[in-house]
Amino acid sequence: MKNVRKPAFAGSWYPASASACEKEIKTFLKESRFQTDPNADYMGGIVPHAGWYFSGSLACHVISALSGPELQPKPDVVVVFGMHMHPHSTPCIMTEGAWETPFGNIKIDSELSGRLAKKFSFNIETTHHFTPDNTIELQLPFIKYFFTDSRLIPIGVPPAAKTLEIGRSLAEMAQQSGMTIKVVGSTDLTHYGTNYGFAPMGTGQDAVDWVRNHNDRNAIDRMLAMDPEGLIAEGIANQNACCSGAAAAAITTTTALGTKKSSYVGYSSSYEKHPGDSFVGYTGILFH
Repeated sequence: MKNVRKPAFAGSWYPASASACEKEIKTFLKESRFQTDPNADYMGGIVPHAGWYFSGSLACHVISALSGPELQPKPDVVVVFGMHMHPHSTPCIMTEGAWETPFGNIKIDSELSGRLAKKFSFNIETTHHFTPDNTIELQLPFIKYFFTDSRLIPIGVPPAAKTLEIGRSLAEMAQQSGMTIKVVGSTDLTHYGTNYGFAPMGTGQDAVDWVRNHNDRNAIDRMLAMDPEGLIAEGIANQNACCSGAAAAAITTTTALGTKKSSYVGYSSSYEKHPGDSFVGYTGILFH
């Protein structure tokens, strides 16, 4: 198949082979610190997007839970919102082709993505002209593994009001067409330390505690409250959600699809793997 987008991070941020990816996935799922309900019908979730070594377990638990019980029918489409954007960025979308993963290619859903692209102003990415982006790609091996035959819509969205319009329209279009979808929003939390030019609490354990218990907690609380506008404002004001638009889009879309509850899966940070003065926070949230 010629019209396939090649991965940019396989072999570095996550394993390049199916066997190595599956081994890591099975190891992630054995970890008990992140809890989900195996019988719940989750409609969407928020995941982190660092390398699998740092945040793969948290993302894996969220996406595995989204797939539901083993015999539950899988959705027609999985939508992944992501990309690092500022409020005035133009959204991005793929409308055709496929995206390569170690488990095989994921076909792009052209129907819903095409309808969205006609309604909103997007930069259309193709399989050969695109911005390499970890926020979406890091989720795709998990999605292909747990949603073998589902199609994909990858969308980059800014932290802006137009993003919420896109989310609402996507839900409406899916319902009109009779398509079933699951939704993933990809964001990391506070990027703290001199590496990121953000260190209001200095260094040491006080800084680690402040990030986890105050700055990141404020963003998580907005996610759990299913408050997309508040989350975008929080991320812009306090640098505690690097892709707040993507997380807000997931909240807006799932709310429009009828979700009413949120569940906290867990929290971690790169500090746990590599203690230092610069580190990044991660969370997992599910909506049902």
